Amino acid sequence: MAKTMTKTRSPKAAARSRTVAKAKPKQKPMPKAKAMPRPKAKALKKMVSSRTSRRPQARSRKPVSQPQVSAPELRPIPAEVPSYDQLPIREGAPAGAAWGVFGNDDQLGTINLLTPERVVLASKFIRKGRVFALNLPINIPDPPLFTRGKHRHEIKRFASYILDDYLDNFYPQASSQWDALSHVKHPQYGAYNGIPDDQVTGYGGSKLGIDNLARRGIAGRGILADVARYYERQGKHLDCTTNDVIPLEDLLATLEAQGTQVWPGDILLVRVGWTKAYLSMSDDQRAELARDTKSPGLEGSQRTARWLWEQHIAAVGSDSPGLEAIPPPQAADFMQARDLLHFHMLSFFGMPIGEMWNLEELADDCANDNCYEFFFTSAPLNIPGGVGSPPNALAIK
Repeated sequence: MAKTMTKTRSPKAAARSRTVAKAKPKQKPMPKAKAMPRPKAKALKKMVSSRTSRRPQARSRKPVSQPQVSAPELRPIPAEVPSYDQLPIREGAPAGAAWGVFGNDDQLGTINLLTPERVVLASKFIRKGRVFALNLPINIPDPPLFTRGKHRHEIKRFASYILDDYLDNFYPQASSQWDALSHVKHPQYGAYNGIPDDQVTGYGGSKLGIDNLARRGIAGRGILADVARYYERQGKHLDCTTNDVIPLEDLLATLEAQGTQVWPGDILLVRVGWTKAYLSMSDDQRAELARDTKSPGLEGSQRTARWLWEQHIAAVGSDSPGLEAIPPPQAADFMQARDLLHFHMLSFFGMPIGEMWNLEELADDCANDNCYEFFFTSAPLNIPGGVGSPPNALAIK
């Protein structure tokens, strides 16, 4: 891989590079996120090429040459993507809804931010070839949460040397998952892009299903916000059997402490330590959690949603069962809440939500090399009209 990246360019390629450099457009500043301004072109180049010096050197290995990120590859957000305060742009849409921003018939939402240029840029964050699978086994949690059923794995034998298998009572959202945009509608305003309820049924042929993400695929730059580790270093502790809230300020402080820049089109992964805590629970504790599910998570509020939109995040995944704290502290029950991240993200922005991901090995590696950015891919199941799917997600560093 290193040989490919350092191969001498042809005279034509070099000429094209010089031409692009001369025509380098001015960068539009990224919306600020607590003393973390969008890096300028030279800073981007320096940031990527200098990461090696901040990480422990491999034992007696020849350093792998780092790819350079040239400024023209990082495109500013198009002017037609409005700020949060400019939403809505479509007459009759609710305040804060991005309906029509990516087209009146759009079913991908903020995944549209993963442009080819950004995917190419993201691939340059593959430096050492380590791959981290982010799915839990499909039988974890056990028992399942939120009254979801437990699947049965059946083996079918065709002959003494041929086996087949099938899953019965399989809930695609019982373990690590993506929420499709059809998963949660706003109780008053309905589904993303104002698509009528009779067109969002969850069955084949309906709209906003997980099949939209499956057919397109998800690839881009991923960043990890390891809130659990940040809290540990601050002497704090999240109780993963409660609905403790992570304020927006603590999410931003985590990114700042890590030195992690947020770029438009990022897939943001948030670790609260839930997976680690759950795997250490007794059978009785797991059973109680299934009966009365509580989980810490992000502050589910308009201001959190505003920050996500202003940073132009493409999608958010977490190791917690709900991304936001559940049940929300301001409501006795999740079903009674009127201000949820699920409403803002799925219904208003078209921003996919990932839950119950296994971020432990990735988080350990990020802490070891002080590099919290990586290439991210996900291939959900192509379930026509489906409401959710295992993410089949990989982080590649």
